[in-house]
Amino acid sequence: MRIQTQYNYEKVWTRTKEDELLKIIAEEVGDADPHGTLAYIKEAIKNGKSISVGSCKFKREDENVSK
Repeated sequence: MRIQTQYNYEKVWTRTKEDELLKIIAEEVGDADPHGTLAYIKEAIKNGKSISVGSCKFKREDENVSK
């Protein structure tokens, strides 16, 4: 699953690799488990919805979109 991120101050969604996602999550949630939070995000966005964690939003990238 490809995941895109967007901070509150950004206008464009960006494709983000999993290691970068873990860094973002660690910065946003502090002491919480980044791997568990990423698993929760993946479950929440699998139906095409977006989810906010701190000041960052996460969504699944459409499969038919290529960069």
